[in-house]
Amino acid sequence: MKTAIATVSISGNLREKLAAIAKAGFDGIEIFEQDFIADTGSPREIGKMIRDHGLEIMLFQPFRDFEGLPEAMRRKAFDRAERKFDLMQELGTDLVLVCSNVSPHALGGIDRAADDFRELGDRAAKRGLRVGFEALAWGRHINDHRDAWEVVRRADHANIGLIVDSFHTLARKIDPETIRRIPGDKIFFVQLADAPLIDMDLLYWSRHFRNMPGEGDLNLLGFMRAVTATGYDGPLSLEIFNDQFRGGSPTGLARDGHRSLVYLMDRVKRAEPDLSLDLPEIPDRMTVEGVEFIEFTSQGEEADKLAEMLRVMGFRHVGNHKSKKVALWRQGNINIVINTETTGFARSAYLTHGTGVCDIGLKVSDAGKTAQRAEALGATLFEQAVGPGELTIPAIRSVGGSVMHFIDEASGLSKVWEVEFEPLEKDLDAVDAGLVRVDHIAETMDYDEMLSWSLFYTAIFNMEKSPMVDVIDPDGLVHSQAVEAADGRFRMTLNGAETHRTLAGHFLADSFGSAVQHIAFAAEDIFASARAMAGLGFQALPMPQNYYDDLAARFEIAPDLLDRMKELQILYDEDENGAFFQYYSRPYGDGLFFEIIQRRKGYSGYGAPNAPFRISAQKRLMRQKGMPKL
Repeated sequence: MKTAIATVSISGNLREKLAAIAKAGFDGIEIFEQDFIADTGSPREIGKMIRDHGLEIMLFQPFRDFEGLPEAMRRKAFDRAERKFDLMQELGTDLVLVCSNVSPHALGGIDRAADDFRELGDRAAKRGLRVGFEALAWGRHINDHRDAWEVVRRADHANIGLIVDSFHTLARKIDPETIRRIPGDKIFFVQLADAPLIDMDLLYWSRHFRNMPGEGDLNLLGFMRAVTATGYDGPLSLEIFNDQFRGGSPTGLARDGHRSLVYLMDRVKRAEPDLSLDLPEIPDRMTVEGVEFIEFTSQGEEADKLAEMLRVMGFRHVGNHKSKKVALWRQGNINIVINTETTGFARSAYLTHGTGVCDIGLKVSDAGKTAQRAEALGATLFEQAVGPGELTIPAIRSVGGSVMHFIDEASGLSKVWEVEFEPLEKDLDAVDAGLVRVDHIAETMDYDEMLSWSLFYTAIFNMEKSPMVDVIDPDGLVHSQAVEAADGRFRMTLNGAETHRTLAGHFLADSFGSAVQHIAFAAEDIFASARAMAGLGFQALPMPQNYYDDLAARFEIAPDLLDRMKELQILYDEDENGAFFQYYSRPYGDGLFFEIIQRRKGYSGYGAPNAPFRISAQKRLMRQKGMPKL
């Protein structure tokens, strides 16, 4: 499978785009006419520059408003085509995309269009060129790939073929199964784009909201299963128009694009095992069985105050690393590590971000295969020196430059606590607060990065994304999306900040891009946990009386239960499946905080209706500029 991307899909000038596309591992490009025109190089020089990057020019596009025109305009259209053929030969590409006519002068008619393409095919053949016809979803007379195919079929010319684009088919709700009836050798090129489901004008939707496969809601899997069933074995290319991408990093966008194609075709291969697809073998998406550990980096007084925060939440200091300044704190199935080393990755993370989460360890069935899949999908492997007696644990880079390790039982990696740590004598006075596991981890990022990291999690791991929700901050909007395993054993919430004035944006700015802003622990009995933690000195985030008055109006909550919730500052939500209780620590440092939750029955959300009130309460307590962090 050869992969390509249209130059219009990513930001930057042509030269910046080419460097990013080559680095991401693409085989070639669709050169978009506007990118070519804006460059100072001659067509021959640009073609050489592209090939010097190790890339092929697989398609020149677009050639507009060609078929079905009145005679005078028809002659002009053929003259334009000849000039584009000259340009293609100078560039060194043999395929041009002709999109269906949108001109009000177009006359329509399948036979008229077929006659035009038959003549164009004759002209292209004399130069050794090919022409691909694409049905635009908003084409004046031809807006369906089935009609475009009928034009190609009737033209009956070896140099005329069909170009199919997932957006144009799926946006019009055309059954992609109809593609299976088209001979694979008559499909000259395949373009792919996903998009969120939005009810709007097709042209505007296409020009502003397309995204990479797997980042939207369209049935790309069904589309590509139909395409591969035809026997098509040509390039797969991305053609993306997205306002958000226009200001993004060319390198990051190209990486996401290549990742999306590898992920999509891996899914196709598993869904169509009888098809012989020329694709590399990579492990399947990995099921995350839970969070094995969360590692904080800290130093000095800040580390002492973080340890005190863990103590008042019921955690016990149970061990120290045999050769490093790393302390292990534990409660239930939760392992928290505080790393105070003065060298290595944790130290560099502290110098960059301050006290915060630098590493997350995930429980998986096969750590090696998880890292192998991640690398195949463009993730960056992480390694640092391993001391005597230490385990080599596979890891990759994650959000905000943090690290993600993979732990399994089969390789013995789950014994890391026994192998690398010296246990401390049990503290008989320690109080367990009844926290049992990590429910979810909330990562904060710029809004422009959300699609990228959502794709990262869903492509590597067996996780699905939930619909995006808007969280109202008194000073702006934060977009939030959960990605989670089907059984709920691993959940992440991705929170995209658009302004530094929001709590999320403040955290990003003050921590210089640290990823994890809060961690939610699950309690078996949240009221017992709240009382135990209060007894240890934990101070919950205070909520106003107005909040509880509103709860009483919205839900049928027994008065004695509501009184206990007010006493312990516990928040509440419910849906048709069950109930949800939560309370929070007070914010400290650059805005990092902890959450305690209990899900009852089938509640699977995150208490989103409470977010505006929680954020307001946190902002009232946030340190003033110039005050000490912890």
